[in-house]
Amino acid sequence: MGLIFLRVLFVLIFTGIGYFLGGGNSLVFAGLGFTGGVVLVSFETFTRRASLKGLSSAVFGIILGLIIAWIFSATLDRFHFPEEISQDFLHSIKLIVTFIFVYLGLTLGVKGKDEFNLVIPYVKFKRQSQREEAAIVDTSSIIDGRILDIVKTGFIEAKFLVPRFVLNELQALADSTDHMKRQKGKRGIEILHSLKKEPNIEVEISDQNVDSVKSVDEKIIKLAQTTDAEVLTTDYNLNRIAQLQGVKVLNINDLANALKPTFISGQRFSLKLIKEGKEHNQAVGYLEDGTMVVVENSRRLVGKIVNIEVTSILQSSSGRIVFTKLAG
Repeated sequence: MGLIFLRVLFVLIFTGIGYFLGGGNSLVFAGLGFTGGVVLVSFETFTRRASLKGLSSAVFGIILGLIIAWIFSATLDRFHFPEEISQDFLHSIKLIVTFIFVYLGLTLGVKGKDEFNLVIPYVKFKRQSQREEAAIVDTSSIIDGRILDIVKTGFIEAKFLVPRFVLNELQALADSTDHMKRQKGKRGIEILHSLKKEPNIEVEISDQNVDSVKSVDEKIIKLAQTTDAEVLTTDYNLNRIAQLQGVKVLNINDLANALKPTFISGQRFSLKLIKEGKEHNQAVGYLEDGTMVVVENSRRLVGKIVNIEVTSILQSSSGRIVFTKLAG
């Protein structure tokens, strides 16, 4: 939001400068100033992935902009302009150029921290880029609880945004008369308390609301688009809808699936059949990590340990299913 404010302020100031310099053609110059401001902001937006990050590099960017503007002004003073060109006009040109370079330096500084040590050798600042990458946490990922285990491993150093409407949803579940919902709500609140104690991440309760939509999933997607954040979830539907709208999604189920043992066609192993399958003459068993294994032509063997052979694997964001047949 800070960058958006700077961009709008820059365009407005640039438009105002054009208006005051226009004299009898104030509106024309104001339009030119507005156009020039928009062009510069558009150029700066295309460089939004510049690697400089942090306040220190922002200050350096401002200083560098002032130095370049001073060099430009000094060079301009070396030239002999016709008498028709007034000194006031030259001062206005210097002011505009200074403002442009300061703006570009400031915006680059706001977007950058990590590689400031590349600009000034042997000066290295603490890495903070991961904490600038925010992830909006939805209700399902909090209740799921695996995110706490992932954070404890140290693989994630990020800023978790918990919208107020997600917190309200957890509170509503915790106050529900339904036993299962109440347990889920209480578990989610306890997971949040545990996350706030972890040193590797920062948990922030966001009061920013999205009034244009009603459902929690739609609010999460809109908020992610507004704040340029990622979405952390275990909800398959939210995952697909967010991706369709161009929002990056971190799905814990995808991570879990990536870490599960890989099966190949023809591989054999033993498994206890737990229950009957949905299709005719199928039986179902489960691996230790919870992966469902479907065995063809084995309904009569429910409750027994059988040798099976992998035929195919179905993998999606909602989980993994291994299809097998009786070995031999």
